[in-house]
Amino acid sequence: QFKQLAQEIAGQRAIPGIHVSIPNPGSAQTLLLIGSDHRLGEPFNAANTDTMLLVHIDPNSSTINMLSVPRDLEVQIPEGGALVTNRINAAYSIGGPGLLLRILRTQVFPGLRVNHVIDVNFGGFVALVNAIGCVYTDVDHRYYNNTAYTNYSSIDVQPGYQKLCGTPALQFVRFRHTDNDIVRNARQQDFLRWAKQQFSISYLFDNKDRLVRIFGAHTQTDANLHTVDGLINLSNLLLFSAGHTIKQIPFPAIFLPCAPGTGQACYVAADAGAEHHVFKQFMSPTVAASGSGAAASHGGAGAVAPTKPGPVPGLTADVSDGSAQKGALGNVGFPVYFPRLIASGSSYCSGATGSCPAEIQTTGSYPRAYEIHDPSGGSHTAYRMTLAVNPVLGEYYGVQGTTWQDPPILNSPTQTRTVDGKQLLLYVNGGRVSLVAWHTPQAVYWISNTLTDEIGNRQMIAIAASLTR
Repeated sequence: QFKQLAQEIAGQRAIPGIHVSIPNPGSAQTLLLIGSDHRLGEPFNAANTDTMLLVHIDPNSSTINMLSVPRDLEVQIPEGGALVTNRINAAYSIGGPGLLLRILRTQVFPGLRVNHVIDVNFGGFVALVNAIGCVYTDVDHRYYNNTAYTNYSSIDVQPGYQKLCGTPALQFVRFRHTDNDIVRNARQQDFLRWAKQQFSISYLFDNKDRLVRIFGAHTQTDANLHTVDGLINLSNLLLFSAGHTIKQIPFPAIFLPCAPGTGQACYVAADAGAEHHVFKQFMSPTVAASGSGAAASHGGAGAVAPTKPGPVPGLTADVSDGSAQKGALGNVGFPVYFPRLIASGSSYCSGATGSCPAEIQTTGSYPRAYEIHDPSGGSHTAYRMTLAVNPVLGEYYGVQGTTWQDPPILNSPTQTRTVDGKQLLLYVNGGRVSLVAWHTPQAVYWISNTLTDEIGNRQMIAIAASLTR
């Protein structure tokens, strides 16, 4: 199989001008994953990238660490014999992955040593998502845009847990019309995390021939991955780490002021000390906690401290609006629960009040009653209530209910916690609670945090514990 994959990859020229550190067998590896519209065989100055993702895989860690670099990060790029201020994604168009990696090493993360570079074009992403049978995705809000009226790509995705295939999946991960780089980076990492939860190594192995052909046709890599030895070294590490959870390390972005429409660039900056801190986190192995149970087996991924008794700050009681959402849903065929407590400053998205963007494009988005189809073809009733923290920055969280009791997103909870008589399942990502679920005999319900996990751990647990009919 490795010989076949090496032959497929070797069908495309190795990325020119790239300098990687060849890893020793069995050692940790750092990968630079690039998502681009680069067509193989064409010059890089005719291409763009909006995904620059560093992945660190360490056999001594209980997690696979991910760190996205914002495409709008302000850097100095050599052009015409001088250094010119520009976005970091311009380095890809000017000098390909080689220049991009050099800028990362010298201006963003000094000391970065990348072992492999993998550049997947958009066509490859669409084909790979379809080849693995699509990805069940926790869509946080309504995504809509019509490119006939704007300069942004078209998209039409409703809120709620659902299966996304090829082109809609690409539109979802690339969307940046009403949010920013950091939210999009979190969305891309979440999508990879959901895909990993869904597919086992055995499933991928059973479909290896098709995946290998797609990978070879749409991907360029460093020269070492054109060799059987290089592929075996990386593949063995991936197989060893198959059970590890994904830990997302947020980039310490500072959004600089800009004046849209004036030609002035809107950059993202970062403090050098903060960049050093997150890079150290990214490169450090996560050690699993000792003990037993779910919390121990995933403890290094971010075990959450016990909830203190008494009222939780940062929450507001809002039964009337939750009840109104239930009324708007009507009879969905199973009990509807909504939280008595919501994050302070947040509000339900509602078509009646026009409180969130894009609901005017269609009816039934806020709230939404719909059907989810599982991989075996079964149909499950579901609903989604969407709450906005800051629509301008793309910060939403949600209340999900469905009769599908075991969707992939609920695989492998980090911890189990009993609060106010409810046995809650906690899912932790980089120390932050990203989701809290609760089962009843009829259905399962969960609270999804914002894409960037803005709502605190205690607040997430308290919101879920307050679910009421």
